[in-house]
Amino acid sequence: MNRTTRLSARLESFGTPPALRVIEEPLPSPAPGQLLLQMLAAPINPADINILEGKYGELPDLPAYVGNEGVGKVLAIGEGVTGWQISDLALPMCRGTWQSHLLTNASDAIALPTSLDTNQASMLTVNPATAFLLLKEIVPLTPGEWIIQNAANSGVGQCVIQIAKQLGLHVISIVRREELVEPLRTLGSDEVLLDSADLKSAIPSICGKNRPRLGLNSVGGQSALDLANCLANGGTLVTFGAMSRQPLKIPNGLLIFRDIRFIGFWLTRWLKTASREQKQTLYSQLAQWASEGKLYQPVATTYPLQDVFTAIEAAQAERRNGKILLTLSLP
Repeated sequence: MNRTTRLSARLESFGTPPALRVIEEPLPSPAPGQLLLQMLAAPINPADINILEGKYGELPDLPAYVGNEGVGKVLAIGEGVTGWQISDLALPMCRGTWQSHLLTNASDAIALPTSLDTNQASMLTVNPATAFLLLKEIVPLTPGEWIIQNAANSGVGQCVIQIAKQLGLHVISIVRREELVEPLRTLGSDEVLLDSADLKSAIPSICGKNRPRLGLNSVGGQSALDLANCLANGGTLVTFGAMSRQPLKIPNGLLIFRDIRFIGFWLTRWLKTASREQKQTLYSQLAQWASEGKLYQPVATTYPLQDVFTAIEAAQAERRNGKILLTLSLP
C-alpha cells in the first residue's frame, strides 16, 4: 500500500442540511479478523438522505461514517482471515461506505466475481436484494402468478420487474406519469397502468380470476389502498417504503370480508437475522444475473467523494434517469 491516508464522509450532526464533512485521516490497518477494502463506488440512496436528516428508522451514533452500500476490493487482510485474497471484490455488509478505504469484519463481507462491473456491483446490496426478498420471502408464489406494485419506476420497482421475469412471475406496474409506461414495458413489465381511482376495474381484464396474491407498496396513502383493492381474497400487501409520507387507512371490510394481510418489510431487519450462507446465496444470485445482463440498474451521474455535497443535491432531484454514484478510488 502506497497511500498513508484515506478520505471519509463523516456526519457530525443530523439536519437539513446535515453537518457532513469530508475528512482526511490516517489509513488504518486491519485487525485480526478484518479486511481493509479499497472502496470503488457507492450509490446515494433515499435511506442515506434520511439518515443525514435524522429521519430514518435506525440512526447511528455520532460522529459516524455514512453510506449504506458500495463495493470495494481487498487491499489488506488481517490475521486469522481465510477465504480472501488481495484484489478480491467484496460487498461490505456495514455502514460507512462513503470512504476511500473501509475496515470491515471479514465475516461481514460478501465475495463477488471480480469480473462484475464495478458500478453494478456497488448497487447490489439494497434495491435488488429488497426486490428479490419481496418476491421470495413474503408469499410462496409459483411461476405464472401475477404481482402488482406501485412506484414501479423506482429503483426497487425496476429490479422487481427484472427479477420477476427470472422467476417466471407476471408484473402489473403502477406509475403516475404517462411517459413512464413504455420504458417499463420495454424493461419487461407485463402491464403498466396509470394510478387512478378505477384501478381495481382494470385487473380482471388483465389476469381474469387469477388476481395478484402479492402487492408491493412503497408509496402509502391512497395508492397503497388502491393496490390492496386489486388483490385476491387472502392476498398480502407488503409495505417497504412511504414515498407519499401519507398513512395507510385500512377499511374494515378488507380485513373482515376479504382477509387481506398488511405487513411491512425492512431489508436491514432481514440482514440482521440472516445467516452468512443466506446472504452469500442471495448476493451470488444477484451478481450472476447482473453479470449476465439480466439485472441492470442505470446510473445517471458519478461524482468523486470530494464532491459529495453536489452528489447529494443531484440525488434529491426529481425525475432522475438512474442512480447517483460516488466514485471512491484515490490516486
